[in-house]
Amino acid sequence: MRIAEYRRLVLSDDLIAAVIVTVLLVPQSLAYALLAGLSPVVGVMASLLPILAYAAFGSSTTLAVGPVAVLAMMTAQAVAPVAQAHGVSMHLAAMVLAFEMGVVFLAAAALHLDVFAALLSAPVLHGFVTGASIVIALGQLPQLLGLGIKGNTLTELLGAAANAPSLAPHAATTAIGLAALLTLWAIRRFGGRVAAALGLALRPAQLLTRMAPMFVVAASIAWVAVSGAAAQGVALAGRIDLLQGLAFEPLWRAPLAVWWALMPAAGLLGLVAYVESLAVAQALAARRAEKVQPRRELLGLAAANAAASVSGAMPVTGGFARSIVNFDAGARTRMAGVWTALFLALAVLALGDVLQFLPKAVLAATIVIAVLSLVDLHPFAQAWRWSRLEFALMLLVAALTVVVGVEEALAAGVVIAAGLLLQRTARPHWAEVGRLPGTEVFRNIKRFAVETLPGVLAIRVDESLLFTNSRWLSETLGAMPKQRPGLRHVVLMMSGVNDIDFTGLEGLMHLARDLKLHGAQLHLSEMKGPVRDRLDASGLSTWLTGKVFRTQNDAHLALRLPDSIGSQGREGAIDGDRP
Repeated sequence: MRIAEYRRLVLSDDLIAAVIVTVLLVPQSLAYALLAGLSPVVGVMASLLPILAYAAFGSSTTLAVGPVAVLAMMTAQAVAPVAQAHGVSMHLAAMVLAFEMGVVFLAAAALHLDVFAALLSAPVLHGFVTGASIVIALGQLPQLLGLGIKGNTLTELLGAAANAPSLAPHAATTAIGLAALLTLWAIRRFGGRVAAALGLALRPAQLLTRMAPMFVVAASIAWVAVSGAAAQGVALAGRIDLLQGLAFEPLWRAPLAVWWALMPAAGLLGLVAYVESLAVAQALAARRAEKVQPRRELLGLAAANAAASVSGAMPVTGGFARSIVNFDAGARTRMAGVWTALFLALAVLALGDVLQFLPKAVLAATIVIAVLSLVDLHPFAQAWRWSRLEFALMLLVAALTVVVGVEEALAAGVVIAAGLLLQRTARPHWAEVGRLPGTEVFRNIKRFAVETLPGVLAIRVDESLLFTNSRWLSETLGAMPKQRPGLRHVVLMMSGVNDIDFTGLEGLMHLARDLKLHGAQLHLSEMKGPVRDRLDASGLSTWLTGKVFRTQNDAHLALRLPDSIGSQGREGAIDGDRP
C-alpha cells in the first residue's frame, strides 16, 4: 500500500487503535515486568522496539506483541535460579533468554519446524493456561496485601509463609489493593450493562471497559499523592525513566555458563510463546477472513525477541488482551503497532514522574483480574465427557503447574500426551465388515445387518501401519485361522491407511506368511495411490499371496465365486488397478 493510500484509507483507524492500546499497555507493561521479577521500566522497553520488529517481519495485521502474564511468570522461574547460581542480574539473564528465544524461532522458521507446536496438545495447553493463571493470581497476593513473601509456585509460597516472621497484612496496602481489585472486577462484570443503560453503543462500551485499568491507576496515583501519612509503607512502582531503561548491561557481559543454562528454558518458552501467539493471530485473522502465515509468525517473533534482547527488555510474544483491544479498536495494519510504540514512549516520557506514585498493589490487582479471565473450566467439562484420560491429563498439568512449576508441568504433559498417542496407535481401531444388502457399501458387522462370505474375513483398518502398531497384525489377525476353522481369505480394507513404515511393511509380510502356513491368502483392497506405490516398490508381488482389489466390493464379488481366486492362487497374484 502506498503512503498516500495509507493516509487516506487506514491511517485514522490505526492511530485511534494505537491510542487505545497505549492506554492499556502502560499498566500492563509495568505489571508484567514486576511479575517477571524485573524493574517496571523493563516492561516498557519490551513494548517498544519489539513491536517495531514484529511489524517488519510478522504476518498478522492485528497481533500486538509484548510482555504477557504467562510468559512473564515463566521468565521469572527460568532466570531466577540461573541468575543466582552464576552471580548475574535477573535483567541480564532475561535479555539472554530473549535472545536465545529469538534464535529458537529463527531456527524453527528456517527448518520449517512450526509443526512442533503440536507438541502442546489441547489438554496440555488448557491445563497449563489454567494452572498458570491460578498460580499467577496466587503469587500476586503478597503484593496485594503487603506481605513480605515471594514464590513462583504454591509450594514456594507456602514455604515462604511458613518461614516469614509475620503474616500480618499491611493495612494501607491491603485497602488500596482490594479496592482496586473490586473496582476492576465490578467494571469487567457490570461495566457493559451500565454503559448500555447509559445509551452507549456496544463498541464504545467495550473499549471503555477495557480501559478500566488506566482509570484505576490514575485514581490510585491521585490517592497516594494526596493522602500523605495514610499511604506510608505502601510499596510504589518508582519513577519510570526511559533513559534508565537504556542503561543496561550488554549481552556479552553474560558468562557462557548462563547461556548454556538458559538454553532448555529458551526452547520451552519459545514453544509456549509461539503456540499462544499463533492461536491469537489465527483467531483474529479468521474474524476478518484474513490468513496468517505460521512461518512468518516465527520470523516476527524471532525479530521481536532479538529486539528485546538488545534493547534491555524481556521475552515477548503476542498478547491476547492487547491484541483483542487492538482488533476491536479498529487497527487495520501492522503500522498500528508502530504508532503504539511511539505513543507509549511519549506517554512514559510525559508521565514517568507521575508513575512513581503508582502502588504495586494496584499493578497486582490488574494482573489478578487479567489472568483470572483466562481460567476457563468449560474445556475441563468437555474433556470429562469426551475422554476421562485426557481430562485427567488436563487436571494433572494444571495441578503440577500450580504446585511444582511450569517446566515440570509442561514436560510431564508432553510425555504423557505422547504416551497416550502411542497407546492409541498401538491398538489401532479395526472392524470386521460386510456388505449392506443391495449396495456396494461395507459397514461394521456389529453395527449393521450385512452380508458376509463363508471362509472370508474382511477387516477394515482405520490407522496407518507403523512401528507402534505392527505387532497387532500378527497378534490379532495372524491368530484368526486358529479361531475360525475353514478361513481361506483375509481381506484388509485399507481405505483408512495413509502411511506404512518399514516395520508396518514387515508386519504385512509376516501376516501373509503366517496365513499361508494355515492355508489362507492375504488380500488388500481400497489402497491409496501413494501407499500402493510404496508397496509396489517393496516388491509386493513377491510376498503377497492374494490379490489387490480396487474396491472392497470387487473383493466381495470375486471371493464369493470359489474358482475365481483359486485359478490365480499362485503367490503374488496382483491386479493392475490402482485407485
